Amino acid sequence: MAILEVQNLRKSFGSTLVLDDISFTMEKGAVLSLIGSSGSGKTTLLRCLNFLEQPDSGIIRVNGETLLDAAAATASDFHRNLRLKRLHFGLVFQSFNLFPQYTALENVMLAEKLLAREQPDWKERKAARLQEIQAHAESLLADMGLKDRMNNYPHQLSGGQCQRVAIARALALNPDILCFDEPTSALDPELTGEVLRVIRSLASLHTTMIIVTHEMSFARDVADHIIFLDSGKICEEGTPEEVFGNPQQERTRQFLSNYAQQ
Repeated sequence: MAILEVQNLRKSFGSTLVLDDISFTMEKGAVLSLIGSSGSGKTTLLRCLNFLEQPDSGIIRVNGETLLDAAAATASDFHRNLRLKRLHFGLVFQSFNLFPQYTALENVMLAEKLLAREQPDWKERKAARLQEIQAHAESLLADMGLKDRMNNYPHQLSGGQCQRVAIARALALNPDILCFDEPTSALDPELTGEVLRVIRSLASLHTTMIIVTHEMSFARDVADHIIFLDSGKICEEGTPEEVFGNPQQERTRQFLSNYAQQ
């Protein structure tokens, strides 16, 4: 059974149609790369999947559970249990979005602490849970190569280190699907390599990921499946070999040719 099913997703902003009848599925442990020009709908698709935007129509299922059926959902239905729906997805933003007043460790611990506080046994188990949460966060940061930077604040970290903290934070709640929105766009080439190495290591561990990226060589190397969006539509999809090696659509060939010339 597919871990993610997206059916006929549509989203408009005013009179502008941004996503037009988007449908695809993903298997557990797969890596999907979304590619396309600026304004093609990639980020909006991620935001809809993470319930940061409400689609106009369409269905989103995770592990067979319908999280959204937009045709049957009112605005209040959409916002009901919103945080529980979002727990299925972890999102890494292109601009990190770390809290500047918290250390790297505190940034990673925050969401798990807030979730734990909602449990009925929080007061009785507070000390033990905080130890568990801290140990988990420390382990994630160590996995990101930041064992010696846990007590640093974001302004004391490089851009690449901040993005690795953001990845650790997204992993803290063990999401079903980890999403990246242009994770290297704010980084210089050297720091880009740091972050791409981390994502490659996650792919080797069969972490289910959706990656919006402008790094074509990285998408070709890491992804199991590629979706090329153009003007809000899926213009082409397939394996990296199919999309990059033998694109069927003229628009895809034009897009890839433009990137090859940069």
